[in-house]
Amino acid sequence: MKQSEQLFTLYWKDEHLYILDQRLLPHRVEYLSCSRYCEVVDAIREMAVRGAPAIGITAAFGMVIAAYEVLAENGDQDRMRSYLAEASGELFKARPTAVNLAWALEKIDKWLLDNKELSPQDTAAGLLIEAETIFREDLENNRMIGVNGSALVPDRASVLTHCNAGALATGGYGTALGVIRAAVAEGKKVHVYIDETRPMLQGARLTAFEMLHDNIPATLITDNCAGYLMKQGKVDLIVVGADRIAENGDAANKIGTYSLAVMAAYHSIPFYVAAPLSTIDLALPAGDDIIIEERQQEEVTCFGNQAVAPDGIDVYNPAFDVTPAKLIKALITEKGVVYNPDQEKLYKLFAKV
Repeated sequence: MKQSEQLFTLYWKDEHLYILDQRLLPHRVEYLSCSRYCEVVDAIREMAVRGAPAIGITAAFGMVIAAYEVLAENGDQDRMRSYLAEASGELFKARPTAVNLAWALEKIDKWLLDNKELSPQDTAAGLLIEAETIFREDLENNRMIGVNGSALVPDRASVLTHCNAGALATGGYGTALGVIRAAVAEGKKVHVYIDETRPMLQGARLTAFEMLHDNIPATLITDNCAGYLMKQGKVDLIVVGADRIAENGDAANKIGTYSLAVMAAYHSIPFYVAAPLSTIDLALPAGDDIIIEERQQEEVTCFGNQAVAPDGIDVYNPAFDVTPAKLIKALITEKGVVYNPDQEKLYKLFAKV
């Protein structure tokens, strides 16, 4: 991809959803064409698309595709309702940790409930408007997260980030990387350290790809180098994204985030979480209540297509871990920055909506 080209995580055209297949990055830029909702489920489950906000947007368009499937078979209102209920359930089960998936589907389901008397044609048209609105609002929220967080990034700062919380993980621009992009846009000199983020290498493959694309100075490191980097005084702040934030401020993010937060506390380095309000789940009291997805053992035992571990070894492969709120200096959202997040502060944040 040329640096002048914009990164599109997904887009809608001619009744198809096109999803950038992130499994192929950084070497190949290819889009999956989805015309059946089951293809969208597979894209989410197999991590062709990933990142909490992007998953939510994708699921919303998956519901639009399901509606168009009913239109193609000339289904009536009853068929439309039953098929959309089926699609919503299957999309919901695709990945359990990222709350944006459930959040987007709940918005779509509420719209369907409020408009249950519409014809199948009008239902499909209305769902498309809803999905496009979710997409547009996510991009707007990311840009506000960037504006609000950029003040926390000093000029000439070195920023460490983990996994990928950029344009590829959202509707565009990014959350954690949105903060970095906004700081750079203000004219600040920023250098980014990128954790490789084993086992799926979202840092090495995706965040490095985005930083090169935007000409932002960056250095890739192994995950187990981060603590040594902090000890050397080379990290001024850490900013990461989140897949679900509990009512008390505990935050689930890609596995390895908790370790960074512990090391940041030891070295007195500010640790920030950047996420939209849609990632905050006030129905979950604490991080211990967050369901942590466990993924296939081959992600750990193989590197590419090459086995790197002996057959028969047991593998534990959680995709996420939970960072306690007490280790988070601030939560950066589209509605402002919340220092030392807790239950009371998060409810006040939602009162601004």
